Amino acid sequence: MVQRRRAVALVTVSIAALATTACGPGAVQSNLAAEPPVTITFWHGWSQPHEVKAIEDNLARFHHAYPNITVKEVKSISDDDMTKAIGSGKAEPDVVTSFSTNMVGQFCDSGDWIDLEPLMRQAKISPKRMFPRAVMDYTQYGGKRCALPLLADSFGLYYNKDMFAAAGIANPPRTLSELRADAIKLTRRNGDGSIAVAGFPPLTDLYEMSAYRLIANWQPQYFDSQGHSNLARDPAIQGFLNWQKDLVNAEGGYSALSAFQSSLGDEFSPQNAFEAGRIAMMFDGEWRNANLTQDKVPFTYGTAPFPVPDNLPDTYGAGYLAGTVIGISKNSQQQPAAWQLVKFMTTQTDALTSFAQAITNVPSTFQSLDAVPQLSSNPNFKTFLDIFASPDSGTTPTSRDGSSARGGFDDLVHRWEAGDVRNPAAELAALDQRIDAAA
Repeated sequence: MVQRRRAVALVTVSIAALATTACGPGAVQSNLAAEPPVTITFWHGWSQPHEVKAIEDNLARFHHAYPNITVKEVKSISDDDMTKAIGSGKAEPDVVTSFSTNMVGQFCDSGDWIDLEPLMRQAKISPKRMFPRAVMDYTQYGGKRCALPLLADSFGLYYNKDMFAAAGIANPPRTLSELRADAIKLTRRNGDGSIAVAGFPPLTDLYEMSAYRLIANWQPQYFDSQGHSNLARDPAIQGFLNWQKDLVNAEGGYSALSAFQSSLGDEFSPQNAFEAGRIAMMFDGEWRNANLTQDKVPFTYGTAPFPVPDNLPDTYGAGYLAGTVIGISKNSQQQPAAWQLVKFMTTQTDALTSFAQAITNVPSTFQSLDAVPQLSSNPNFKTFLDIFASPDSGTTPTSRDGSSARGGFDDLVHRWEAGDVRNPAAELAALDQRIDAAA
């Protein structure tokens, strides 16, 4: 997200019953009793006007429900800003968010974000009943649940129905072999042989299409039973690499695809390759629906789950999940009040659904999925609600050094598709060693 100039807004928020005040870092008591008014600071990364308004609307709802808390809101905060502030020992912020689920391992392991599990037990909140498995996975690390989901992102397939009809293709692909056949059939070339329209460009640095997201549909086992990184030994990983290399070759090879990709427009503009009719199918998140509607694309499009390996047909409907996470700083002197805000924003159905519908994201509890008529009535958005609810959907597991592990795999795949990896098994084994060393 583009970071904009920070702005601070004071929003009066209410709390009917507040726990003991001013608990320092560590355990938070939540046997709440009436307390004098308190102020907490909420740092988040949203910056677009409609996003900020949606946040402030939710804070107003919180104010109506809990009148004893004032929330000082600070927008456009990056992870770096947040981690530096907590590392400095400052009392502010109290409540924090991050768009990077790969950072949760670091937040939990360092103790910068407090463990919320005791508070959830006291509030009788069962994560298993409230959230999909993948969401539970990306909000904890090392036995600590230091984060909760604040809306989610599901990833699937966008396809140009007009191009499908012209090519005689009736339905979106469900398996990888169908995706391959459709991609070849939909690819069109210029007179000189260069690519004019790509059926499905398989290079993993196009817009939102990264290796760690795509591979979720192979159902990989990232770690073995002993907790060791399992990339080199998991056949799903090699299966993904083989599929990706085969599709690169089938659509003209790396050089041709790279040249084509360099000619494509900016992701968040009407020159986006899918919007401009340069690609027939695209891997992307649910929010792209809003861009396509806003830009009034001149064709009919559809959405579907991303295809699955041919040997896993029963998992069709799954996809990659991620999202925004929210937690409480270890330095907060108002942790009981901070918990009330976190609980309200992540478990209160009205708060989640109004926020999700305002910014066109997926609400992050099972219950809220059934309460977003503005989104679920749109078939192209409902696809992503269903992906979120699928028990086979997955995510990247958290780790203490999640960014490096994820980046290491992405880098290997980039070099693999370019033909620069001669021994993928050896490179995967080396990456396993680096991941284990950082654990």
